[in-house]
Amino acid sequence: MRAVDFGVDATSYDLNDYLAMARRHWWIVALALIAGLAVGADYNRRLPREFVSVASVLVRPAGQDANVAGGRTRDEINLDTEAQLVRSTAVLERAAQTLQRTDFESLAAAVSVEVPANTSVLQIKFSASRPYAAQAGARAFALAYLGNREDNAKAGLTAQSGSLKNKLNDLTTELAKINSQLATARAGSSFYATLDSQRETTVGQINQLTNKINQLSTETVSGGLVIRDARLPGRPIKPNTPVNIAAGALLGLLVGVGVSALRERLDRRVRGQADVTRCGVAVLGVVPGKTTPVDDVFGPFSPGGRAFNRLRNEVVAALAPGEQVVVVTGASRGAAATIAAANLAAALARTGTDVVLLGANAADSMQDRTPMAKLLGVAPTPGLSDVLAGRANLGEATQRAARNPTLRVITAGGTGSAAGLLQSQALRDMVSKLRANAGYLVIEAPSTATGADAQSLASLADAAIVAVEFRRALRPELIDAAEQLRRVGTPLLGAVMLPKLQAGMATEPEPEPAPAPAPVINGYHATELLHDQTILLTPLDEARKE
Repeated sequence: MRAVDFGVDATSYDLNDYLAMARRHWWIVALALIAGLAVGADYNRRLPREFVSVASVLVRPAGQDANVAGGRTRDEINLDTEAQLVRSTAVLERAAQTLQRTDFESLAAAVSVEVPANTSVLQIKFSASRPYAAQAGARAFALAYLGNREDNAKAGLTAQSGSLKNKLNDLTTELAKINSQLATARAGSSFYATLDSQRETTVGQINQLTNKINQLSTETVSGGLVIRDARLPGRPIKPNTPVNIAAGALLGLLVGVGVSALRERLDRRVRGQADVTRCGVAVLGVVPGKTTPVDDVFGPFSPGGRAFNRLRNEVVAALAPGEQVVVVTGASRGAAATIAAANLAAALARTGTDVVLLGANAADSMQDRTPMAKLLGVAPTPGLSDVLAGRANLGEATQRAARNPTLRVITAGGTGSAAGLLQSQALRDMVSKLRANAGYLVIEAPSTATGADAQSLASLADAAIVAVEFRRALRPELIDAAEQLRRVGTPLLGAVMLPKLQAGMATEPEPEPAPAPAPVINGYHATELLHDQTILLTPLDEARKE
């Protein structure tokens, strides 16, 4: 017999589990998604609008512009430095004056400068809450920067020109002094020659300074020009409507999945195979469909019949030689164990093996005895509870299934006061007797959620199967069922999963038929023979054939 691990891992959820939760609670996810879209749209509507206008300025050398080592460009102008000058105090004051504003800090925060790679262009950007204000701001800063740059260049030229003029005045004074000395010096003397050489040098310097001053006075100053005027922005860059709405939708989706997962955690019903395996129970078979019929067993070639044929193969492969008793119990109240036990017994009997189905669901017999009788086409009474209560014997309670000659059925019976007798020695003797006279004995036990009868019956069996009804059985009930079976040492083969049972399971019991005359077997009345509880099934079957 293979070992079964009863460990429980209730926290190992993967992506497929969360997707399954979202599918089961799709309406929660849909509502959360719609709410997320609404929240994203409302948040986007409440955010302040931000418009940006850009003015492009071509920077040209002017005045004393020179390269700065380590700058972005290796031209005459360092554009990284010029980008910082756009936000300087002088430019800021000029722009503020043009815009007629005094909030220097907010103006400085609204302007930014970018330098496209491998260009001599500054892109001056200005952001504002209105498009016209953004356009006016970008234009004002571009003109203020160029104006400040031209003023700085002119101031540099003026300072340079004044310095040259001062040097020119000094040289002119020196030349006049040299000329006066030459007038008194003797021609041809060495002193005269020296003075004449100094005069020529001074005159040359005066001519150079005069030329530089003339160049400076005629130089045209232009720090650059606006090559792309600021345009009126058509739409705001902030808020980003698609991003905000998508973020709201994503948030709603996450909330929906989270609420679905929380609902799944709070709702402890078994909804799929993953819930069963997460409880530490193997899944032997799953009956397809949305509902389970309760008036007949599955046909051998129907989807449900094929599922129980596979379950039969699992059971036969799991049982060792000499093991032949399988108890089928339910994880929750209801007739799931009855359906599973009846179909498993029918699947075993279809192989030609002699199978006995023992209905021991005495705790719920008033509810569940009629379904077993309907499923297999036998009379609801007498049954197990009648035998244990002394109202009938085993031979009277054993019936052949209507459409399966190798399947014998012992229903739960009609005595409602058999509680406690499932732990009696009489039941153990009956199971031993049936074990000796049948190929397989399938016991339909009460649910483990109703009491200890299932545990007592499992102690008489070689293996156990738990019937789980979708959306009715609870995960704690399934864990408890596995634990009860483990405590009595009965190997749990796994679970068979049934879809929701059709309504009408709790039908009223049919009236008991009038007793028929007892047949004569080998010269004796059957009632006399059946009064002995040790009678075997095989002689009884032979008598019925006669």
